[in-house]
Formats: sequence, C-alpha cells, structure tokens
Amino acid sequence: MLFAQDGRDGKEGRAGAAGAQSAAPAGAAPKAGGRLWLLDGLRGIWLLSMLGYHAMYDLVVLFGRPCPWYFETPGYLWQQSICWGFILLSGFCYALGRSPVRHGLTVLGAAALVSLATALAMPSQTVRWGVLFLLGAAPLVTRLLQGPLKALPPAAGLLGSAALFFVLRNIQYGSLGFEGLVLARLPSAWYSTRYLAFLGLPGPGFFSSDYFPLLPWLALYWVGFFAWRLWGQSPRLRRACGVRLPFLGWIGRHTLPIYLLHQPVTYGLLWLLARGAAL
Repeated sequence: MLFAQDGRDGKEGRAGAAGAQSAAPAGAAPKAGGRLWLLDGLRGIWLLSMLGYHAMYDLVVLFGRPCPWYFETPGYLWQQSICWGFILLSGFCYALGRSPVRHGLTVLGAAALVSLATALAMPSQTVRWGVLFLLGAAPLVTRLLQGPLKALPPAAGLLGSAALFFVLRNIQYGSLGFEGLVLARLPSAWYSTRYLAFLGLPGPGFFSSDYFPLLPWLALYWVGFFAWRLWGQSPRLRRACGVRLPFLGWIGRHTLPIYLLHQPVTYGLLWLLARGAAL
C-alpha cells in the first residue's frame, strides 16, 4: 500500500516466507517473500515531489509570494502527477500487505488527525475527505469487494477501472467526463446535501484544501490493483523491483510519519525565513 509495503510478499496478499527482507542477487528475480525494493524508491520519489508541491503551496497561498505558473497548467500537471502516482502505487501494492483492514484503519485515523489539526490551526485550510481518507478507505472497500474483484479477469478489470475513472473524473464538478470533456450533466439534487461529500458529491458551500473522495479516485486505485494481478508475478518485473534506491527507499518506507510532520515543519521553516527577511 502507499504508506507501507509489507516486508513480505506473495500471491494475492498471502504472506511469503517469513523474514525475507534481503534483496535478490544481481540478475535474479526477488524470491517469493522478498521485498520489492524499487516500489519503496518510487514512493520516496513521489513523496519528495509532494513535499516540494506543498512547500510551493505554502509559499504562494499562505505567504502570498507571486508565482503565476503554480495556478496554471504546469502546477496542475505537477499536482496530478503526484496524486495519480501515489494512488496507482497504493492500489498496486494492495496485495503486498499483511492486513489491508488494519492498514486502512490506521490511515483513516491519520486522516482524522489531519482534519482536526487543520480545523483548529488553520480553519481556512481545513482538510475534509483528503488524500489520507481516500488511501485509508480504498483498501477497506477493496477488501469488502475482494471476491467480485478477484473474479474479474485482470485485463478486463484494469480496462474497466480505467474507463470508470475516465467517466467519473468530473463527478465532483457535477458532470460525467474527463477534464474538459463533458459527457453528461448530473442532477443538481445529488449535490444538495453535505453528507455525500465523501462519495464525490459535495453539497453547497463545501470546501476542502485537499479533496479526494471515493469517486472517482477509487477507480484509479483499482487500476493499480488490477495492474498487480496482471503483471505482479512477472519475473521481469520482479527483477526490476529488486533494485534498491537507498535514500529514496528509506523515505518510501516512512511515508506516513513524514506526511504527517511535513506541513508544520515546512510552514515553520518558511515562517522563519519570511521573518528573517523582514528584519
């Protein structure tokens, strides 16, 4: 999953040989039970990108520094590359965890903590149903529906999930379609209550500084889930994933605590820099 790849690996989430943490010899596929080290490194790369993006957010939005491109296409593509990467990788790693339920509940607890902290410290930037909510709820929903999902052929599941994400991408904006493509408008009555925001149907006046409802993002998570089923046992992929990226891998194995700490640390550093510049 996103915030912690299990130390063990196996087919469809069954634990492999206990304690097998060492990398495979050069040129050999990682043993069943070996850690897929490259996934940690990729997670670390996306986390560093997210830290940079959030530092820019603080600098531009909270400290008022001008940066026009941040609100234009380059900034949007940067933000989308981070969330797409995290969500796809999280779904891809679903089968590597010992307990999706425990993992999901842990991340949901962290999501609640972030929502409470932002509501108290910075009400104008409160996080409601943010990315931690999505990454905590997605494995729980996937575990609940694991039987029907596993009954689907992996290629069909992957294509179907991608199509579902494409169709539902704009659901929070009141329509079906992807980005600028509007396939159909949805009934305004669906957006008349505040209780369906978690699903992707925000009511009047809803605001969140980080919003990742179940729809459409659960479908993107399932793209990663089916990608693992389709390619996860490939010897070539497993050899590639035996590559270690030491520093990035360490970051990738500690994603959740770094995520929880990075905003107060980043804001504090920027505040000190701004104060020093003003003196």
